[in-house]
Amino acid sequence: MLKLRSATAIIAIVTVAASVIAILGGVNYWAVFAGFIPARISGAVDLPGALPLWITPFSSALVHGGWLHLGVNMLMLLFAGSMVERIIGASGLAFAYIVGALVAALSQFVVDPGSPIPMIGASGAISALFGLYALFFGQPKQVTENQKLNRSIHVAWLLVTWVVLQWMAGMLAGGEGVMLATPAHIGGFIAGLLLQRPLLLWRYRKA
Repeated sequence: MLKLRSATAIIAIVTVAASVIAILGGVNYWAVFAGFIPARISGAVDLPGALPLWITPFSSALVHGGWLHLGVNMLMLLFAGSMVERIIGASGLAFAYIVGALVAALSQFVVDPGSPIPMIGASGAISALFGLYALFFGQPKQVTENQKLNRSIHVAWLLVTWVVLQWMAGMLAGGEGVMLATPAHIGGFIAGLLLQRPLLLWRYRKA
């Protein structure tokens, strides 16, 4: 059972509160104010009234483009986060989420550095949790005789499923202003995969 004091629950509550304010107050304004805009890094876009650039990879994860966008992401956060937190603890979960958000933003920048479109939503950060979930709880099917290859196929399948789910949410949202950022999802997922061993070692360092 998910505890209200867990890191997963706290992140979800803060995200929902911030997103409700943004949706009711006008997503377009909040997307520019708090969203991650790749073109700001090169100086091609200047937004004097927006949050400082360095904080936007994290603040962008608090803003969603509409109710469906928010609902899908929070369901995924509660599902993957609660499972992963049982293994790596609250501090490990929070660290993975923050790193996932940062890597997601950097991935989006690398693929499209000149984009003036704000990236919003927690999908990138949640993707890191799904990367961890894939390794912790994945049960690869015996597609080949090579177990490592089977595990790789399983991880790739989860990544594709996650990206497709986000794409479908964006399509269904229509005019709700959802900004799909596939590179961010992939970057966050890979970050989760790479963080698994370090987080396990840190969690059980005194064992």
